[in-house]
Amino acid sequence: MTMKWYDLAKSLMKSQGVNQEQLAEHLGITKGAVSHWLNARREPSLGEISKILQFLGKRNFSVGAGGLIIDENIKGDVEYVGPYSPGKKYPVISSVQAGSWSEACEPYTLKDIDLWLESDAHIQGDAFWLEVEGDSMTAPVGLSVPEGTFVLFDTGREPVNGSLVIAKLSDSNEATFKKLIIDGGQKYLKGLNPAWPLVPVNGNCKTIGVAVETKLRLV
Repeated sequence: MTMKWYDLAKSLMKSQGVNQEQLAEHLGITKGAVSHWLNARREPSLGEISKILQFLGKRNFSVGAGGLIIDENIKGDVEYVGPYSPGKKYPVISSVQAGSWSEACEPYTLKDIDLWLESDAHIQGDAFWLEVEGDSMTAPVGLSVPEGTFVLFDTGREPVNGSLVIAKLSDSNEATFKKLIIDGGQKYLKGLNPAWPLVPVNGNCKTIGVAVETKLRLV
């Protein structure tokens, strides 16, 4: 079954007798912030959603686009948003493979990939998943894509200012996941983590794909 994460959280809180104050204390945030999240007035990061559901006893689930939770074992008094229909599967590859995507997508290479994840996202070209490593895309507030998150990249989508992209610099054999900034004709790669420097790019960078979906797996 699929449902919104906050519907599942509120159902679990009700069944376990957990109130918003207790949840806020566990997360180290205000009760008001918890209320905003549970009532869909603000959107927490994937990491925060994971912490909430783990605190409420959920372990085996995936978080898809728009905060949808996919878990066939979910039961309870929650809003049902439709039957689960399996999406198309795409390979999970490494940053090195992403940097050489034309070779990585060859049939003889794809058959050696063990992990494939589903998505029903509208894809305009070839696509692949990449697991985030490091903290460059972990933000203290707002949009955050923490380490361990799987990101789906569409190689046929045109990047625009503000797109989250997978790109390869000419002096590296690995691809990097960053936010694309275009300012007055100058392009930059920027981490969502403010501690990471802004990297100017011109002809020394090739954009491989644009991020279209994230997924967080706990097992």
